[in-house]
Amino acid sequence: MNKLEGKVALLTGSGRGIGREVALQLAAYGARIVVNDLDSAPAEQVVAEIRAAGGDAVACAGSVTAVDFPERFVKTALDSFGGIDIIVNNAGYTWDTVIQKMTDEQWYAILDCHLSAPFRILRAAQPVFSAVAKQEAAEGREVMRKVVNISSVAAGGNPGQANYSAAKAGILGMTKTLAKEWGRLKVCVNAVAFGHIETRLTQPLAGEVKTVSIEGREIKVGISDELVAAAKTMIPLGRPGTPKEAAGAVVMLCLPEADYVSGQTVICGGGFGSV
Repeated sequence: MNKLEGKVALLTGSGRGIGREVALQLAAYGARIVVNDLDSAPAEQVVAEIRAAGGDAVACAGSVTAVDFPERFVKTALDSFGGIDIIVNNAGYTWDTVIQKMTDEQWYAILDCHLSAPFRILRAAQPVFSAVAKQEAAEGREVMRKVVNISSVAAGGNPGQANYSAAKAGILGMTKTLAKEWGRLKVCVNAVAFGHIETRLTQPLAGEVKTVSIEGREIKVGISDELVAAAKTMIPLGRPGTPKEAAGAVVMLCLPEADYVSGQTVICGGGFGSV
């Protein structure tokens, strides 16, 4: 289980849900983790879980859209662990409505979180990847590093999600571009597009109105009971996925077995969805 021993992984949105599971699974394989969440409490909780299991982790809380976040995130990894080997751009949420009702604030909030933030994080990490790649090449060594960007089957279009669908389609284009730019740096860049995964954002409403607070905004979350029931017929495996199952699709792209896989999109949707 020590396939990632000595590796350093940066994970955005890893204090809860799918991100938390990715952090725990990568740590179980031996990676040292930089845990990020919008709030410090869940980030520190995941750090504590990893340490209690014998792993190593630190927290870097804060919004991925903050101007200073990318450099702070990268610096945390370098100061704490001395390098970067894996980056998972997972942080995100939905803020839905039909296009004629969608405000500029709504549009840009989702684009900033799902597309601009990963771009800035990867831009900040590029000098680190470049420097170590040159050093390793001079020493005659090939060390593979990994980036996994999180997309969605909504990248193929979903009513009420013009902002989210555009962002998730955009991350696929960026993934393919960086796979071509960073191959010479021995960095594999892939994406995972999730289908219906059970998280706090997709919880059944059961006739209630549910919200979460994100950067001072109360965002409605959850899906109707009708959609929950429809999932059982739409998804070939007959049910939504769990955060643990979703995390597995991300983690497998970080393992040495995926060292020659780059520029690809893995759909984790139980047989449902395309992008």
